[in-house]
Amino acid sequence: MNRRAVGAVRLLVGLGLLATIVIQIADRVVHNAFDPWEYFSYFTIETSLFNIVVLVVGGVMALRLARDTTLYTTVRMATLTYAIVTAAVYNLLLRGAPSPGFQGLSWPNEIVHVWVPIIIVLDWLLSPGRPALRWRTLWVVVTYPIAWAVYTFVRAAASGGTIYPYPFLNPANGGWGSVIGYIVGLTAFLVGLGALAVGYGRGRSRAAERARLRA
Repeated sequence: MNRRAVGAVRLLVGLGLLATIVIQIADRVVHNAFDPWEYFSYFTIETSLFNIVVLVVGGVMALRLARDTTLYTTVRMATLTYAIVTAAVYNLLLRGAPSPGFQGLSWPNEIVHVWVPIIIVLDWLLSPGRPALRWRTLWVVVTYPIAWAVYTFVRAAASGGTIYPYPFLNPANGGWGSVIGYIVGLTAFLVGLGALAVGYGRGRSRAAERARLRA
């Protein structure tokens, strides 16, 4: 893929995702159902904001530079894992589950939980100009999820144990053993995804170097 085409696609998707979030918030505001404390506590929403920044910055970078920076690629690798987990949790655990409170528009959920993750994965697999990452960058993957989990349980405790963004994190639904199992499983899944992403990037880098030497 051409770097300029990649840049244009990243900008288009990033700005489209921003518009989706704004429309979803506006829908809630119009129906007097917007609680910022609740809305911005969801893993999906927070990581969607990350995705907007990563896509827009990456779009500008692809238009202006021949290669992405290592720092950007590290952050992009982490947000890739979050996007995949967001899609997996939504489609395997939450899709079709009854949701209390305001329902709102349905299509923004499909954008943030299905289509944006697909595009982010394709971007990682196909876009050129990515430096190979060292294996030690994997620690970045778990930094934000750990901070989010701590915040989530502190917030739940402050509410008297009644407010959880997702039912599988509420010990009332299956006990703390179940909650811990989900956390450990998702953490391992995140690190595994990060390892696959780093390994794939390193493999592409080696292949490109071999092709350059043969040329």
